[in-house]
Amino acid sequence: MTAVLGIDAAWTATQPSGVALVERQGTAWRLIAAASSYSNFIQTGMRPVSEHCRPSSSIIDLRVLLDAASVMTSGSVDLIAVDMPLARTPIIARRTSDNAVSRAYGARKCSTHTPSVIRPGPISDAMRATCEASGYPLLTQSISTPGLIEVYPHPALVELTGAFERLPYKISKIRNYWRDETPANRRSRLLDQWTAIVAALENEIAGVSAMLPVPQQTAATWELKAFEDALDAVVCAWVGICALEDRAMPYGDDVSAIWIPVAKRNGG
Repeated sequence: MTAVLGIDAAWTATQPSGVALVERQGTAWRLIAAASSYSNFIQTGMRPVSEHCRPSSSIIDLRVLLDAASVMTSGSVDLIAVDMPLARTPIIARRTSDNAVSRAYGARKCSTHTPSVIRPGPISDAMRATCEASGYPLLTQSISTPGLIEVYPHPALVELTGAFERLPYKISKIRNYWRDETPANRRSRLLDQWTAIVAALENEIAGVSAMLPVPQQTAATWELKAFEDALDAVVCAWVGICALEDRAMPYGDDVSAIWIPVAKRNGG
């Protein structure tokens, strides 16, 4: 079995991090578990996200996470794909990788956020060091397993869906996306966007629709954010799949690189 762990890592210790586990079964990939926090992943990750409790913040305990994943897959994780700035040297400002992605995808509104020594700072350092101590070195030029890669959902989703620009799917930006709409219509449009993303992921990974049922119109705001975090984690895992299958390329240098899927062509 081949397995990928996707992590939508929070840049601060006060926010939860989404997690998703995918496994290749024969020639097809399946979503095994998904959650909007480390604790939910460990406790109820194999159940639909809608059945999970409210996510809580925590610092990653990678060994516990990997142990839980190994039980779910009856094997070990081959690749960890993380949405967080990672580098072999301390991150104090924008990196070559940030600038490379912004040059390639800035016109499509997918430029990267600027990292700093404070944010994600020590959380990033701890993530990389913990992964390396567990046998998952940071990969910046080629893929080998086991390994760790940095990913970025916004350009990944552009490539997955063939969209012209960054998709409007973040709950925190819902008012900016549709300023002239009523709150109810904004929420409806956001749910429609999530439905489309889930469908696109389902074409790549079986079980996404069952594991990530799109919330109802009446869902609480925290439930919407929890869904979004789990969804981002699945996107991270999908990028990991693409990297393993030589369908992604690194943007950056030997110090840091952001892996982004290669655009599909001719329906392939």
